[in-house]
Amino acid sequence: MSRALPKYNKRRVALIGGAAAVALSGAVIAGSALAGTPDKSSDTSNARTLAASPGTITCPDVASQLPAIPASAKAEVDRNLTLLQTQIQEANKRLVDTVGQGGPNFVNNAILGPLKDKRVATINRIATAIGRTAAKPTGLDSLAPCTLNASGTATNTGSGTATGTASAAATPSTAATQQQSTGSTGNTSNSAVGTITCPDVASQLPAIPASAQAEVDRNLTLLQTQITEANNRLQSTVGQGGPNFVQNAILGPLADKRKSTIDRIAIAIGRTSTKPTGLDSLAACTLTK
Repeated sequence: MSRALPKYNKRRVALIGGAAAVALSGAVIAGSALAGTPDKSSDTSNARTLAASPGTITCPDVASQLPAIPASAKAEVDRNLTLLQTQIQEANKRLVDTVGQGGPNFVNNAILGPLKDKRVATINRIATAIGRTAAKPTGLDSLAPCTLNASGTATNTGSGTATGTASAAATPSTAATQQQSTGSTGNTSNSAVGTITCPDVASQLPAIPASAQAEVDRNLTLLQTQITEANNRLQSTVGQGGPNFVQNAILGPLADKRKSTIDRIAIAIGRTSTKPTGLDSLAACTLTK
């Protein structure tokens, strides 16, 4: 037998039910507000990613600055123009891979500087190829340096006027001999950071034809200059970069420069005699402490 609830009990039940409804509605509203609130940590992460963007390396256009290319030089010129583009792509990849490494001069020392050296050697090969059967173009060295555009926008169109001489070689010396760097010259603090030493190239050459003597001597002198510059750079960058800085920023680029220079020596000899082989093995240098 059911009993009717007293009036005050009915009022109590109604109040409790209303309060529960209000609480539930508040929870739903709060949950919706939280769901629509942006994640501050996500914004911070995105800002950090954008701030870390390394930019883009751009270089002057070489092809547009060349004169008419003789048919006999077309293949070699095209090959080196392709190599110039590959060098830029590799430098841009390295720029991305090394974000945050080194000090304020890392990009210039480890990427832009070595890239310029490679471009000088490659551009010189282009000029030499053209010069064998036509007037050798001059002033192309001015197209070697590249720039870092922090915004990633290419601004250097290579439309500047080339001036100067296209030869990247040092002043010829008929008595030039390339020897190992022992640290007996240059800064006296070599003992603190070590010395870069390289295999002797001159002693490994065959008989040099008279027609190639001047070019060979010039490049042997350049090999020694490269070692001296590398040792000076070793001194001036003490404390920069991480554990691989010397290898990446000094020894690696030095090996590339030596390879190009040694290749020019072999080509010069090979024009009128048997081209020497295996000289590439002399390109790599070591740090001796």
